[in-house]
Amino acid sequence: MQTRGEDAFIALGSNLGDRGAEIEQALAEIAALPGTQLLARSSQYESAPLQAGGGDYRNAVAQVRTTLAPLALLHELLDIEARHGRVRRFVNAPRTLDLDLLLYGTADVASDELVLPHPRLHLRAFVLAPLAEIAPGLVVPGRGKVLDLLRGVADQRIAKLDR
Repeated sequence: MQTRGEDAFIALGSNLGDRGAEIEQALAEIAALPGTQLLARSSQYESAPLQAGGGDYRNAVAQVRTTLAPLALLHELLDIEARHGRVRRFVNAPRTLDLDLLLYGTADVASDELVLPHPRLHLRAFVLAPLAEIAPGLVVPGRGKVLDLLRGVADQRIAKLDR
């Protein structure tokens, strides 16, 4: 059992292909990353596209403990996306798989490649609902409690699915 490392939260989304299977496979791949242990995973949710095209999304959030540095973890997530056929044709294009690093411990990062906490996580029900499911007491640095943030996006359509 891994005891060292940082806790990180990762959002998963898909709106192309077998969306549910994409999420489940990505969760398995995340759990298999070097120095990484899957601590928790949310149910899958279905949500309407938000500032994006295409059909409805399947979403989930995973909590991991990892010894990978934030940028190394991000690169691993991008590699998983690529293996799932993710192509970035234009901003917010439909995608087979989208993996976003939301939080990494208490890290506050602002670079061209990575911003932590994720700059829009507090605006998205499709992130906050699954995050609240697995970490209801979580506080997003600089933003507040997850449950309070979720109330602020109550107008966004999202539905929890059976596993």
